[in-house]
Amino acid sequence: MEPFTYQGIQELLLKGLGNTLKAFLYAAVLSLALGAVLATGRLSVHRPVRRLATACVEFFRAMPVLVMIFFIFVALKVQPLPALVAGLTLYNGSVLAEVFRTGINAVDRGQREAAYALGMRKTQVMTFVLAPQAVRAMLPTIISQLVVALKDTSLGYLITYEEFLHAGKLIASNLDYDLPFIPVVMIIAPIYIGLCMLLSWFAAWVARRERRSVKTGAVDVGPPEPGVVLPGRR
Repeated sequence: MEPFTYQGIQELLLKGLGNTLKAFLYAAVLSLALGAVLATGRLSVHRPVRRLATACVEFFRAMPVLVMIFFIFVALKVQPLPALVAGLTLYNGSVLAEVFRTGINAVDRGQREAAYALGMRKTQVMTFVLAPQAVRAMLPTIISQLVVALKDTSLGYLITYEEFLHAGKLIASNLDYDLPFIPVVMIIAPIYIGLCMLLSWFAAWVARRERRSVKTGAVDVGPPEPGVVLPGRR
């Protein structure tokens, strides 16, 4: 493990880690945006829009991420970082679209009807009533999908993007060991695992907080006053 004490190797690893986090942040933001757009399309009352959004979701969910990344990188001749981000965005965005759609459909129908009864338009109902509740309920699932996107950034190694795994390969190729990849994996793997566990812990924390919010959200009104007629009684 002595080579990893050298400043040059440490700087190479930090640069690779920075590139990994940069690709992840771009992919996470764009995936959330694409997921919201596709989910809105799938919930549209206009049949052509709904069918187009459904076709996009089904196609990109079925397509392997690596195939999309290679196609964008080789066939479209896109630079490594945009190709990696685009592939991750198309796949994770289509998965998140289904998460958003399921969450919105799970909101109590009575709240939607009440919002319409108050004179709110469809866009207002979606923006101010349905979407906030759906996002709160599905936040752990959303974060779990972002963990997948973080792990898949390692696919950038295959298109020469200088991310964390690529930096490890460069270091291993210059180590004077019989099995040079073993010490590299011993350094890189815990960092990957730590990042994913951090996001997973955040998802679990959000889920626990939401459960506590639901439990404490009910207001104890106490026993009814004398003469008050309870619902369902005459």
